[in-house]
Amino acid sequence: MKAGFIGLGTMGASMAANLQKGVQKDGNTVLVHDVRREAAASHIKNGATWVDSPAALAAECDIIFSSLPGPVEFDAVTYGENGLLSAIRKGAAYFDLTTNSPTTVRKAHADYEKKGAYLFDAPVSGGPRGAASGKLAIWCGGDAEVFDKWKPVLDTIGDAAKYIGPIGAGSVAKLVHNCYGYIATAAAAEVFSMGVKAGIEPLAIWEAVREGAIGRRGAFESMTDQFLPNKYEPAAFALRLAHKDVSLATALGRELNVPMRLANLALADLSEGLNRGWGHRDSRSIMVLQTERAGVEIKVDPQRLTEAMEKKAKPS
Repeated sequence: MKAGFIGLGTMGASMAANLQKGVQKDGNTVLVHDVRREAAASHIKNGATWVDSPAALAAECDIIFSSLPGPVEFDAVTYGENGLLSAIRKGAAYFDLTTNSPTTVRKAHADYEKKGAYLFDAPVSGGPRGAASGKLAIWCGGDAEVFDKWKPVLDTIGDAAKYIGPIGAGSVAKLVHNCYGYIATAAAAEVFSMGVKAGIEPLAIWEAVREGAIGRRGAFESMTDQFLPNKYEPAAFALRLAHKDVSLATALGRELNVPMRLANLALADLSEGLNRGWGHRDSRSIMVLQTERAGVEIKVDPQRLTEAMEKKAKPS
């Protein structure tokens, strides 16, 4: 087998190194390419073969990986002069590890399909430390059978390679993950700035919140109780009480002259929930307001949820 890796930046360098460790011991070859040849120095020293272009790599490889800054670079690697598409082999699998646009990868997927090759959008999550240690999630969208065939190679790069769905699904999952993270970051800054301006030492706030319900259980874990099954009664915490709490928090923000944009958006949804007569329902019922605005219905079968939670709880 010949495996190729394009893009040896902060994340790519470590992922390519782990690919080498995983496949070269069995006599397989790893080919590497980057816009800067010097970025490949350690990989070449450890047995990788340098190639001068994506096309040269594609002409030889059974499986290809790329780790790129974004859609522009992905398009250049795919469609540019001496790009992958000009020389990719029939039956080859290409896993793009970039955080990419679902629209971009779906268009490219059709073009690779015409060549008889399989493109996967396969963004990763775990950061530079995860890339170095191999503690990395890889969310793949594409052909399920081809994913299964190449999963052992993916497992040399990350410890949580998972098939998400058809092409574009991996990118959607990554954008949900990252966007949620930055919204949560903004929310944390907002409420912590209120707490500090109210006279509380930052570490004391952090320690208190860490021991509370939010700190003890991840936000996505709690989604299995009400949001995913679409079941908001009986209430774990009533909406009317949540409205009272957020009203008090935003009032304190006004007293202290602390901008609280996100908190006021949450309060507006809680108020709408009260006006709909949801005061006795669980506070997370305000999430229904957003699904209505988006024109989608979310209701997961409880048995599937139970199976997913049990699967997550089992050691890998």
